[in-house]
Amino acid sequence: MNIERTLDRGLSVAKTAALTLGALALTTVLAHAQDAAAPAAAAAAAAPVPNKGDTTWMLISTVLVIMMTIPGLALFYGGLVRSKNVLSVLTQTFIGFSLISILWVVYGYTLAFTGAGKAEEVTALTPFIGTLDKLFLAGITPDSVVETFTKGVVIPELTFVIFQLTFAAITPALIIGAIAERIKFSAILVFLVLWFTFSYLPMAHMVWWWGGPSAADAPSGLLFGWGALDFAGGTVVHINAGVAGLVAAIVLGPRIGFNKDNMAPHNLVLTMVGACLLWVGWFGFNAGSNLEANGLTAQAILNTTVATAAAALAWMFVEYLTRGHASLLGGVSGAVAGLVAITPAAGLAGAGGAIVLGAVAGVICLIAVVWLKPLLGYDDSLDVFGVHGVGGIVGALGTAIVAAPSLGGFGVGEYTIAGQLVTQAKAVAVCIVWTAVVSLVSLMIIKLVIGLRVTEQAEREGLDISAHGERAYN
Repeated sequence: MNIERTLDRGLSVAKTAALTLGALALTTVLAHAQDAAAPAAAAAAAAPVPNKGDTTWMLISTVLVIMMTIPGLALFYGGLVRSKNVLSVLTQTFIGFSLISILWVVYGYTLAFTGAGKAEEVTALTPFIGTLDKLFLAGITPDSVVETFTKGVVIPELTFVIFQLTFAAITPALIIGAIAERIKFSAILVFLVLWFTFSYLPMAHMVWWWGGPSAADAPSGLLFGWGALDFAGGTVVHINAGVAGLVAAIVLGPRIGFNKDNMAPHNLVLTMVGACLLWVGWFGFNAGSNLEANGLTAQAILNTTVATAAAALAWMFVEYLTRGHASLLGGVSGAVAGLVAITPAAGLAGAGGAIVLGAVAGVICLIAVVWLKPLLGYDDSLDVFGVHGVGGIVGALGTAIVAAPSLGGFGVGEYTIAGQLVTQAKAVAVCIVWTAVVSLVSLMIIKLVIGLRVTEQAEREGLDISAHGERAYN
């Protein structure tokens, strides 16, 4: 019995010891697992997550900018041409938007918004154009994010892709207005492809590409590195397209009957509707360029409203003083001039500066359209250069003034108006030369290969019938 009790006690002690050792081992394993998981959990907690409010605003802005082009720009241009050409302009704008949308996904985004991440990776092309790393949006998933202008704040990269697509699509479409009523449909499509590839994409890269606030010292586009300010596209969009339109108008030559036949807009109601859609859509264009939904976004919307209003009033007032009447066409033309001018300064100016900039642009653009164009004799059909080119230049240079903190603006760093004005002037000069050369070369190639203009008979008949086989009004 004593032996059995002794054995029982021994077994009990052994079991207890085994359980104790097992518990200690399990505790050790769990502790190591927790220690290993802690850095991973901390990293996951530290990874920035897109704010749903910012993402929603950016998606709304994207839709607004799409509305600017189709139907906004299409209707605006459609009303300004003669009735026999309205469908041709609508078709060119609609198909142009469709074409550039595809090209943006294929190679546009990667050439505009990728590049060397470190100084040792920089090549001679880095300041001017991106890489092919994201061809066909390679590597971009619904979980991919990009940083906004605030350190640690991100939005889904696909949101940024589609937002920038709308800018890429509307910019070439602006050029259509300068050469309306006389260019071949095939020629305009080829030109849009060439100009988008060799002018829009390099300019977007030079002005807007950088490493973000978390990598502010990383390589950047040429003009961004200079410190040029372009909040939403004064150089990239308006000067770029406006100068291209001027070059194209000169190369194609005037329409048959220019300065002889009546070429008044056939339907100002369409133009008015289009202008209103442009104004509303421009809130997405300008305020969306902040990439976040915050107080600066509200400032951009306010500036876009008051600058546009000031330009419309200024144009109509000067028109009344010089011509004895204030026209609807003058009002909507002034409004677009104001929208163009405030674009580079939308998130950089105070409301007072925006009003002054808009009013100045309204007057200067009127002079360019009413006085400069007849003086030089070029046929810019729908005043793309007079409004977008000249308005873009006024806005880009004016940004140096209205962005000054001493004048209520939001320029950062050791800001001086004179220093920034020099930088803005250099950026404007680069943009003008770049787009002029690309446009001229592209047009010459197209002229040699397939020709630019429709025949005289087709032009007199109207492009709706001769190019598309249909009429707008039956």
